[in-house]
Amino acid sequence: MAKRVGIDKWLFGTVLMLVLFGLVMVFSTSAVMAKAQFGSAYTFISKQAAWALLGIIALFILMRVDYRRYNNPRLVFPAICVTTLLLIGVFFMSGMNGAHRWIRLGGTTLQPSELAKPVIILFLAYFLQSRVHQMDDVKGTILRAAAVPLLLVALILKEPDLGTALVCVGVTALMLYLAGAQLKYFMYAAIPGAIGLYWMLFHVAFRRARMLAFVNPDADPRGAGFHILQSLIAVGTGGFHGLGLMEGRQKLFYLPEPQTDFIYATVCEELGLIGAILLVALFCVLGYRGLRTAILSTDPFARFLAFGLTTAILIQAFFNMSVVLALLPTKGIPLPFISSGGTSVFITLASMGVLLNISREID
Repeated sequence: MAKRVGIDKWLFGTVLMLVLFGLVMVFSTSAVMAKAQFGSAYTFISKQAAWALLGIIALFILMRVDYRRYNNPRLVFPAICVTTLLLIGVFFMSGMNGAHRWIRLGGTTLQPSELAKPVIILFLAYFLQSRVHQMDDVKGTILRAAAVPLLLVALILKEPDLGTALVCVGVTALMLYLAGAQLKYFMYAAIPGAIGLYWMLFHVAFRRARMLAFVNPDADPRGAGFHILQSLIAVGTGGFHGLGLMEGRQKLFYLPEPQTDFIYATVCEELGLIGAILLVALFCVLGYRGLRTAILSTDPFARFLAFGLTTAILIQAFFNMSVVLALLPTKGIPLPFISSGGTSVFITLASMGVLLNISREID
């Protein structure tokens, strides 16, 4: 198959549009709150813009680096070790809101769980590329492939960060399915997985409160149901056209974490159904071009890598938007490219640089 003259321009343009969209919405959602808390309306947007700029630089660099260089155990296994150490390191840092998810370096923070997603994808792409005809070997293939993701997922759950852990599990399952794993193996794994998920949801106090609030948010409108109700108010207030950029009211100390977990609610409120659908359409275009790259790749390593990087973004976007629309219980998970969060936007843009490099190989 002949090499592409350049990168996938549709994918490249969509990524840039998502980043720009995100910067605009981070400023819109955070300006008033930042002014009240820190004395400057630009506190959050300045940090987000700096990380986005670094991410775009990484994207331009990585889309020129041959993806085959990553297909090397001298890169894959050190990446796993470093990520594992970082995930352990968070427990030696002071917690925030009862969670240990960040490593503080000077005036900035690093969230290792964001790094865990591409590292899991890289490992699975490396491991599965030569085992597509051995997917019936449970001990030699299935369990060995699942070992690294399960280790990282266990550390992420310990933070605790159930949302990111579920994204990692979802990507792992899809990549194993792409490699040819039979559905019966997923059924076997689903039984202990469902038991564990049930315990985490209903035997951990704050998650149990969220589950009950999800079923009936009106039962505790000022407590456990507050997040869901305020989000739905924002979504419903926007109507078709929205209230206008910067004109949203729910972000004014009503909507929890308006610049991160619930930024999509402000998109719905300020830009209305039009803006909400536009954002979904951008993710659909990204998903189509990314999965197209995976399907058309003749190199198994490239196919797995492109598929994993694309599905990780789609699963995370689905979770975030579903929480905002009260289709899933509340969980803290950012909207890729859009939510405020330096590590998230940097890692996501760097991952897109790798995906864009793979797209060079497609006619």
